[in-house]
Amino acid sequence: MPDYKEMYLTLFRATEQAINTLIEAQRACEELYISEPETELRVVPLPDRTKEEKE
Repeated sequence: MPDYKEMYLTLFRATEQAINTLIEAQRACEELYISEPETELRVVPLPDRTKEEKE
């Protein structure tokens, strides 16, 4: 008869390991993101539509 307890524990351990790997990767990516200098945003003016409407 299969050892269901051992099967469950094996699956549980692997699931925990996978979750921890994902958490570590997320933290590493967040650290990369916040350590980068902020990008400078600039406002790009929209074309003047009043000139187009007059023509």
